Amino acid sequence: MEAIELLQARNTISRHKQRLQQELVFVMLVEHMAYDKQVEVHWAGEDRVWHTLHAEYDGPGNANREVWRAQVIFHPSEDASLPGDIEFALRYRTQGKEYWDNNHSQNYFSNADSGVLLEQNARVVNADFNPNLHQGQRHYPVTVAVRHSLQPKRVYLHWTTDNWRTTQVTPCFFRRMHWDKSRRSSARNPNRYDTSIWATQLHIGDAFRIQYSIACETPRRTIWDNNFGHNYIARRQRLKILTLNLHCFQEENQDAKFSQIARAIDDMDIDIVCLQEVAENWCDGKGDWNSNAARIIRDRLRRHYHLHTDWSHLGFDRYREGIAILSKYEFRVTDSGYVSSSHDPFSINSRKVAMAQVDVPYLGTINVFSAHLSWISGGFLEQFERLRAWASGRHGGHLAATFLCGDFNIKAGAEGYQAVVRSREYEDQFLAATSHEVFAKIFRQHSPNIERHLAKDGRIDYIFKHGQSALHAVAARELFTNGDHYGRVSDHTGYCVEFEPNW
Repeated sequence: MEAIELLQARNTISRHKQRLQQELVFVMLVEHMAYDKQVEVHWAGEDRVWHTLHAEYDGPGNANREVWRAQVIFHPSEDASLPGDIEFALRYRTQGKEYWDNNHSQNYFSNADSGVLLEQNARVVNADFNPNLHQGQRHYPVTVAVRHSLQPKRVYLHWTTDNWRTTQVTPCFFRRMHWDKSRRSSARNPNRYDTSIWATQLHIGDAFRIQYSIACETPRRTIWDNNFGHNYIARRQRLKILTLNLHCFQEENQDAKFSQIARAIDDMDIDIVCLQEVAENWCDGKGDWNSNAARIIRDRLRRHYHLHTDWSHLGFDRYREGIAILSKYEFRVTDSGYVSSSHDPFSINSRKVAMAQVDVPYLGTINVFSAHLSWISGGFLEQFERLRAWASGRHGGHLAATFLCGDFNIKAGAEGYQAVVRSREYEDQFLAATSHEVFAKIFRQHSPNIERHLAKDGRIDYIFKHGQSALHAVAARELFTNGDHYGRVSDHTGYCVEFEPNW
């Protein structure tokens, strides 16, 4: 196999909301030689002007290969007509080398509004795969491109919403007017490139994810497309939780950094944000809502977030210092309270925790606690035990998960962290998502060498999840570092973890 190969290309002209448009889609298979790579489509329309279209990673392929996709939509104007017929080739650059798929130096050609062009060896292809299920979506469309000369008798999907514990089979249908009905396009079915289109819809209801593979029965055999052995997976949006200590108005360019935090929340579409060292002016202990850091960040977000906040003690001799929770979803329950023995607002070891309960679409009800606990010498052990008992007492069978988030002032692997591990209830989710082997040794095999396993881990901020939860961590990212896109915004970094259902 070559370093880059065409899988399929689509050229359709259609009407969308009464407006004429031409859509070009290119899907290709790329050998994974290095993480730093550029994948491009070089193409020209009927005006013979060559353009470069950048492709993006679309998913895993087979045998150390990746699927990349590029697409673009054109609308006619007084200054420019649609591209029409196109000629194209694929280019892949990595490690100082360049690779082409130019159809053996002849380039590829795709006529205007011709539909799908399959790579010459392709037989059955998922022609319009979409990995995203949107909120409120209850039906999922699938379009299959088949080599028509195979004389397909039956095309169907094997699919599941519960990780193959149960399986459903749904037929796809061949309709000669497919393109006219689906896109108001004049493309033929089958077309001049020996491609026929079969389509169906899966009734997915409120499922979080679906997995499926495609089968095509011909007179000689059944041909499968199972996404190179991975199956096709489409899912709803994951739950994203971010925790960040704001450093209590001690930052230079503080106002600009609040905007940076808001931009990151918007860009990453974070669901739940747990904040610590949330400051507002002291004002003789009465506070000043207009100066509240969490309120300032919330008001700079593009969409509405709900805010729950409380304060614990006097910070830096001039602020009410506390904690907060921001949520895209309306609060069902909120609470807050001291987990420290001291309730003295003038003691730095007086520590409150804020709690909120929310319903996350397609995932269920979760409890989230935003905490800023003392060091070991200041009472961490007793504070964590009170927090653990409080959170676990509220963790009933109706909950999908319980999360303890925030600045715990315990180094990963040290005495306080080991106390969390010994609780056998709460587990480190950033570690679960980024270091599966180390996580298993500590939280599954109960290795006695916790400090050695985490010797190079400098975290004191965590997202802990109750072990008896219906969600699991699938991805994590450290934010607001020196090398991060959003830059430093505090003396702490932020940690964002993404979650999906266990099933």
